[in-house]
Amino acid sequence: MQNTFKSGFVAILGRPNVGKSTFMNHVMGQKIAIMSDKPQTTRNKIQGIYTTENEQIVFIDTPGIHKPHNALGDFMVQSAYSTLRECDIVLFMVAADEPRSTGEDMIIERLKNVDFPVILVVNKIDKIHPDKLFEIITDYTAQMEFAEVVPISALAGNNTETLLSTLTDKLAPGPQYFPGDQITDHPERWLVSEMIREKILLLTREEVPHSITVTTDQMKRDPDTDKIHIMATIICERKSQKGIILGKGGTMIKKIGQLARRDIELMLGDKVYLETWVKVKEDWRNRKMDLADFGYKKEDY
Repeated sequence: MQNTFKSGFVAILGRPNVGKSTFMNHVMGQKIAIMSDKPQTTRNKIQGIYTTENEQIVFIDTPGIHKPHNALGDFMVQSAYSTLRECDIVLFMVAADEPRSTGEDMIIERLKNVDFPVILVVNKIDKIHPDKLFEIITDYTAQMEFAEVVPISALAGNNTETLLSTLTDKLAPGPQYFPGDQITDHPERWLVSEMIREKILLLTREEVPHSITVTTDQMKRDPDTDKIHIMATIICERKSQKGIILGKGGTMIKKIGQLARRDIELMLGDKVYLETWVKVKEDWRNRKMDLADFGYKKEDY
């Protein structure tokens, strides 16, 4: 007898840097959400579409929930919480190597009011002594009742299969929402912009990584070289930041481009010619028109 097809939307919620994007990329088997060790790397909701013969799980990776300091930060937090209106299950992800904080408590208070399963996912178990795990789980389960508790290491891939099978058990029968070969809801241009931004996060420090955004202005095949010609603009807030991104004699922008091009070529499966410019747009993170222009639109939440 044929198995009933199951489907559903699964939101991944948690504070910045608990490993939400790492988990989703691991499940998808390729990078669709950028990663860095800097907080607030993820700025938009990103859907990762996991499809097998028997199920389709649409994971919604969300920005880390934090105390916002500008209009962009406010957008990110509202965008994350908005997934509670559009999902069937929540994965509340916490880091095993960090104590429960007021940030987690704030999220728990929101989750107490939802009427669908909330699964506690304790990530980064590879970073602690196994004896500590029981203590962490006991602490969280004392705060609210969870449908399940699953400890994992998204980076090492430990126990992620158990989490997937737990999700499948909780999902209801449903339709296939997306084609079987589609892995994300975001267009290639957006992914290209994110891959460039990831390299800036990797290579720059202090305020610079948080002050930039990237737009992909053009993406077309060059008939002479048969390469995908991509033109992208890096937007920052101050001239001093522009100088850092360009680097002495253009060394930094060249390095950013080289690293980004490798990832873009892997994603597209094609050779790429990447051109990047740097533009100053003062205080863009607090200007609603700029936020909308750069893809941070209020209708996204």
